[in-house]
Amino acid sequence: MYLTKEEERIYEGEEGWTKKKALEILVAIGDIHNAARLVPITCAHISGASYKTIGDAFEFINSLKGRVKVKSTLNPIGMDRERWGALRIPETFARKQQAVLTAYERLGVSPVCTCVPYLVGNRPRTGEHLAWAESSAVLYANAVLGARTNMEGAPSALAAALLGKTPSYGLHHPETRRPEIRVCVNCKLADADYSALGFLIGDLVGSKIPLIELLPTASPNEDELKHLSAAIGATGSIGMYHIKGITPEAEALESPREKIELEKKDITRFFEKQGQH
Repeated sequence: MYLTKEEERIYEGEEGWTKKKALEILVAIGDIHNAARLVPITCAHISGASYKTIGDAFEFINSLKGRVKVKSTLNPIGMDRERWGALRIPETFARKQQAVLTAYERLGVSPVCTCVPYLVGNRPRTGEHLAWAESSAVLYANAVLGARTNMEGAPSALAAALLGKTPSYGLHHPETRRPEIRVCVNCKLADADYSALGFLIGDLVGSKIPLIELLPTASPNEDELKHLSAAIGATGSIGMYHIKGITPEAEALESPREKIELEKKDITRFFEKQGQH
């Protein structure tokens, strides 16, 4: 992967251990995905915030120096920060969890602790490059906001935040954002129907980016699109979808030949199946 002279200095350790380690992570990921270079990002969203999942690996975060270069938010942690005692969270866990949060805060990461950063001030514009972890947020950023991010892991999102850059591959490129399958939804949807639709789509499309065609009268609101993204992220392995009339780039794209049709009965059957569990 091509590095600028400044990036080469960082890689050689001339700007400190923290930046060197961050760049080593990004170069390794870039090499795996044949990225040609790094691209500047406008913001990051970082997972790996819960002590339940990160454990004592947070000591690595604690060892980092400096501050993030871009607006950076954090995923939910493993407890309620104010009512952990009332919720019978063990004090040992609470102390460790607070240490994780403090480590991120020291680096300049905002402790909003949310999986919907676009609702709390971290809302990118169309065309901006990001480094976001958290599957539902990634899907929303790509599909609804028209930003560009791959589905990052906690280490890569943090490394990108520290350097303000991320490897340019995958969903950062227009050609890899093209839809590969049409999903024609032949019924009216409202509220929780969008969650059901998302679960069905994620399960049906696999790793193919879908172009979702709703009825001409459909106008999903922000909450419904949030639920759709979360559900696709729960059952699918894709980082974006397109909806005609919503995804900024969708109108300029050709419709794929492969097609799936969904009817009201499919939505109803999904809810009935959930009721059996």
